[in-house]
Amino acid sequence: MSTAHRTSPLTGVSPLEVSERAACMCDHGDVCSSFAPGHALHLIQARLASATPSDWADGIVERADAVTGELRVHTLDGEEWALWSAQGAALEAEPGTPVALHRTYHVLAVGRVRFNVAV
Repeated sequence: MSTAHRTSPLTGVSPLEVSERAACMCDHGDVCSSFAPGHALHLIQARLASATPSDWADGIVERADAVTGELRVHTLDGEEWALWSAQGAALEAEPGTPVALHRTYHVLAVGRVRFNVAV
């Protein structure tokens, strides 16, 4: 029986390089395949936001750009938040829409719909 021996070093790609090259499917017009900020809402993120009700802030959408996915929200206690969502939050929340923003877990609630937002 012969055994093959590797004489050349392994030349793998580091995880960092792989993650830098990865593109979410929403970049190609499909459903989000990423749970990164602003992409798909992860079940654990949604549960954590629900479990910490004191971190929600009521607000009003000042600006929403459906093309870029950018939103500007003013909370009722005077904070201004610049947000981004690939999941269509800007389509659901036109200017003047009342929303709730979870400050810790970055979840935007527009009515009953929840979005993962990038701050």
